[in-house]
Amino acid sequence: MISFDKLWVTMKQKNISQYKLIHTYGISPSQITRLKRNESVSTNTIDTFCKILECDISDIMTFTPDNNK
Repeated sequence: MISFDKLWVTMKQKNISQYKLIHTYGISPSQITRLKRNESVSTNTIDTFCKILECDISDIMTFTPDNNK
């Protein structure tokens, strides 16, 4: 499972709010909702967030194996 919990921590550290993402960087509210729900997003979205936050992928997402399979 992919988790975007680190994204919110990194945003706080970089002083970037959801409002700023939407109104300054043009991120759609639906993309933010998908990230909040840990739903699938495109690699383009991940790339955009890394550029905005000037960070590495590991600063915004983590992978935890699903052991139910």
